[in-house]
Amino acid sequence: MTSMKRVLKLCLGSARGAMVQGGALTVLVLLAGVGLLALSGWFITAAAAAGLAGAGLAFEVFRPSAGVRALALGRTGARYGERLLTHDATLKALVAVRLRLLRGLMSQPLRRLERARAGAALNRLIADVDALDGVTLRLFLPAVAGALTLLVSVIGLAVLVSGTVALWIGAVYGIGALGIGLRFGPQALPVARRAERALQAVRARTNDAFAARADLTVYNALDRQIAHAGHAATELAKARAHRDGIERAAQFWVTATVQLAVAGALGLGFMAVTNGALSAPLAMTGVLAALALSEALMPLARGISEFGRIADSARRVMGDIPETVPELHPRHDAKPMVVPPLDLRSVAIRPLIDTLSLTVEAGEMALLAGPSGVGKTTVLNVIAGLLPPDRGKVCIGGTPLTDHAEEDLRGRLGFVPQRTTVMDGTLMDSLRLGNATLTEAEAWHLLDIVQMAGFAKSRDGLQTRLGSRGNALSGGERRRVALARAIAGRPPVLLMDEPTEGLDEATATAVLKGIRAYLPKSAILIASHRACDRVLATRVITLR
Repeated sequence: MTSMKRVLKLCLGSARGAMVQGGALTVLVLLAGVGLLALSGWFITAAAAAGLAGAGLAFEVFRPSAGVRALALGRTGARYGERLLTHDATLKALVAVRLRLLRGLMSQPLRRLERARAGAALNRLIADVDALDGVTLRLFLPAVAGALTLLVSVIGLAVLVSGTVALWIGAVYGIGALGIGLRFGPQALPVARRAERALQAVRARTNDAFAARADLTVYNALDRQIAHAGHAATELAKARAHRDGIERAAQFWVTATVQLAVAGALGLGFMAVTNGALSAPLAMTGVLAALALSEALMPLARGISEFGRIADSARRVMGDIPETVPELHPRHDAKPMVVPPLDLRSVAIRPLIDTLSLTVEAGEMALLAGPSGVGKTTVLNVIAGLLPPDRGKVCIGGTPLTDHAEEDLRGRLGFVPQRTTVMDGTLMDSLRLGNATLTEAEAWHLLDIVQMAGFAKSRDGLQTRLGSRGNALSGGERRRVALARAIAGRPPVLLMDEPTEGLDEATATAVLKGIRAYLPKSAILIASHRACDRVLATRVITLR
């Protein structure tokens, strides 16, 4: 429940005004419904009684009928405003949750992010956060609005109709709602978790089958993988059927509670009319008010069925959002960013590197060499600030990396990792991730440097679509786009991990020469095992 409280606090904090206004309109809608049905019942019964008494011509019909129309129209308008405000506030709140979740994920250690399955993280950003709209729309607002409506209605009935009838209706609805929630709410959580695990298994196994369909076909294992996914789908269907059963059971008891409240109001009203303590129109007002209050209780069954899914999503999402997430803005107390050199002072990265000290001066292109697994990629990750060293300091311009403001650091330290990522969009979109003010002429110059201008001209120029994850490009083309993006902002320090992998020697040499010419004063550190990269380096640092 702590996660649910945190989600609710975040949602209310993101759009408090709209949420409060929407909640007030929700209460107004429910009260208008109670008033409409109660007034209609009183009007019909009173008109019938006046007719039977021969006083039909003297009965005032205009004011009650005007009240019925006003309540009907007001309820319709309030419902529209309530939906507009609460949904708008909820969508704004979900935006805030996604931003905080993304910041929380990005603040996690690199090793944890590397172990995370991409589909699971993406599901948190999409499906889990989408499920959190139920915290306000299915749980909080209906519960608060229903309780307030019941309280106001009971007070009104006690004043206008009968204290006994009002007390009966309030007790039945209050105890009934509490009992149903306590009875079925705890059952929903484990069922939701089973359904979620099964859903994730269906997605993962289906995606794996699709991604590896060629290999699975060659090894005659496609049918087995499909059956594996089918088993998960069967488990998902069972969990969902169980959840639907809980909702139906809760709905049965909600209906029973409404019928009990109405029957009790009818019986108490009949006795009061028989004893002469209450008029028939007022007795009918209590009965129909009890019936109208069912609208406040009906969301309970749906809320119970959704409770488990919402609570489980809240637990996963809030698990990746720290209590305090630092805002991404420059630190005014940080020392100003200065030009290189890049300096590593007695850095230890266990268990790979015991002690490493090196300096890369301005205008120098140094190369990290060594056998696979010796720690070249890890050193670059430490310099980029993605991994903390176990000992020692990484300095840029004499200032420790941790003393630089995050935005300034990312704007001036370029990094091309071994596994490059290119998102869907155009070539220009991708290059502007490295420099938001990049002009088209500068973009073409960058493409010339990385030997991609010919490719772009043969397609749609700077508007060439790259496809999801860059699947419209070859591996070498994706890497060159990533290189152009990294140098677009002319970073004073540039780190590149296997930058020419997948390129022929002539292209690789041309790309590195172009980058060196484009960044003549930058300190460049490369991790590579290729001879053509070694030839261009001014210094080779061998890790052992």
